[in-house]
Amino acid sequence: MRLEPCFSDVHLARRLERAERDANARFVEARAAVQPAVGARWIDVNGTYAMFDGVSSPCTQTFGFGLFALPAEGDLDAIERFFAARGAPVFHEVSPMADPGHIAMLTGRGYQPAELSSVLYRAISTAADAGERPGPASSAVVRQVGADESHRWADTLAAGWSDVDGAGQMVGELARVMATRPDIALFLAEMDGRAIAAGTLSICEGVALLAGASTIPPARRRGAQSAILAARLDYAARHGCDLAMVVAAPGSSSQRNAERNGFRIAYTRTKWLRI
Repeated sequence: MRLEPCFSDVHLARRLERAERDANARFVEARAAVQPAVGARWIDVNGTYAMFDGVSSPCTQTFGFGLFALPAEGDLDAIERFFAARGAPVFHEVSPMADPGHIAMLTGRGYQPAELSSVLYRAISTAADAGERPGPASSAVVRQVGADESHRWADTLAAGWSDVDGAGQMVGELARVMATRPDIALFLAEMDGRAIAAGTLSICEGVALLAGASTIPPARRRGAQSAILAARLDYAARHGCDLAMVVAAPGSSSQRNAERNGFRIAYTRTKWLRI
């Protein structure tokens, strides 16, 4: 089956950013449910979601800034008050497809670029044409897991970050909250009965967001990530998705793995921080 071309434009950017925006809102709701003392909350300011998940959480930022409404100083005022009331820094994740007027507002208030990320996408078929999706070149067995194995899944995801200073503990905490979301699908890759990789998938209006993926250091370069990616694309196709997306650090192994499996870069996103 031949898929219609999907071009990188503002329409695509809105679909992709909406998927990640909504997934992060569901995460903040999960945090509020399981750890109410954190005070997790999100608000919608004309399509921009401002999210608080704790002062130092990577989820404390905005998503969709500049994509869903015309520039308005009052909207930015409301967002900044939201974070200021919680003693949190103000981060905005901004697509280059955003209205340029929003960038002018940010620079005018002293914001500076702090981080870049590649947003990648690929079309997927809703038909059972597995030949159009990547096949795992690995002996890893991938399966979807339920709540009874969520701790094992979270521990595996965290172990994939154990070689990055301080990241393993933080990822483990985030993963345990993430696993409580009712709208998320958890995937585990095993080899010889040992869990070696983990990943997640959430769906928003036909877009499958593939996130939360890592492989434990001793099992890398054995095809586990390609296998877990293929399993998630199959799941997405069965659930009616026509697009899949991945967010990765520019030039990273995650980006290369996605590109090997049919993804292409939609745009490079900039995270802005008010100094």
